Amino acid sequence: MGFAELSDKAVPLLLGARIQRERLNRNLTQAALAARAGVGMRTLRYLEAGRQTTVETLIRILRALDKLDALDAVLPEPGLSPLQLAKLKGRERQRAGTTRRKTGTQGDCASLT
Repeated sequence: MGFAELSDKAVPLLLGARIQRERLNRNLTQAALAARAGVGMRTLRYLEAGRQTTVETLIRILRALDKLDALDAVLPEPGLSPLQLAKLKGRERQRAGTTRRKTGTQGDCASLT
């Protein structure tokens, strides 16, 4: 089963189970992987159990398992479409746009006095 079909609470459980399976496939104990990743045993146990952890912990564990490159598959570098490139004229977009609402006109202010 993939992550897309799961609830937000089930995703960390599956992720933890996959990390545990990878650790076991490499014949690593929790102590050995925790030491290699520079995290505590409890932190690794929490991650494998699907409990709340930090992104930094996940990165450390993935790096220790030589799986950090897998994040490129999750969130690849977004490229610009040719239409966006032409619109920006070679400049890189720096921020997202917002829709602006028109504020009251001067006539509205005059009616308040």
